[in-house]
Amino acid sequence: MIPLHFDFLTAEVFHTMWTGMLITLRVSLVAVLAGILFGTVLALMRLGRWRPLRLFAKAYVNVFRALPLPMVLLGFYLVVPQLLQSLYWGAGSWDTRMASALVGFSLFEAAYYAEIIRAGIQSVPRGQYAAAASLGMRPRQAFALIVLPQAFRKMTPLLLTQFIVLFQDTALVFVISLSDFFTSSANIGQRDGRIAEMMLIAGAVYFVICFCASRLVGRMVRRKSA
Repeated sequence: MIPLHFDFLTAEVFHTMWTGMLITLRVSLVAVLAGILFGTVLALMRLGRWRPLRLFAKAYVNVFRALPLPMVLLGFYLVVPQLLQSLYWGAGSWDTRMASALVGFSLFEAAYYAEIIRAGIQSVPRGQYAAAASLGMRPRQAFALIVLPQAFRKMTPLLLTQFIVLFQDTALVFVISLSDFFTSSANIGQRDGRIAEMMLIAGAVYFVICFCASRLVGRMVRRKSA
């Protein structure tokens, strides 16, 4: 059995871990918000009548869902710095790792949220449109005020479940050398020769956060089915 010692845990270690957690939370929150917004646009494109937009949205979703996330992150890490430097002359001094992670995760997650949102919209009975029309609403008003709110209520558990997956996947930013919570913990373990202890601590933190979020999703599902 590997002997475990936690005497290396100091205020500096916890501060480094907390700084990494802030990066993890920042990437997760920005990616989920941007992913839902862009995913909604993609879902509307796929459900729309204009064929070019439907084909574009379908191709976008299929491409991003077929690519490994580390490949997407590395790809944007190579593209984003050059794009920023072409737009801003002083961008060469910026740390573009965070920008690359935010862009990569947001566009990647949008493909998954688009399918969730599309399924949620299609799950709303067509009779809701007829009921809205009988009240004098136009099709766009009916969709924005009647259909879309119902769809989001139905798919809230799936959106939260995808957020849990996204939170776990943020550990992959190590491929672009961004010091999130997992990477910071691994670096501390390697520096102090306590990699096993740090992996246990990091794993426990991920487990507690994801387990509590999963319980929340389960409670929401039970409320909807009651």
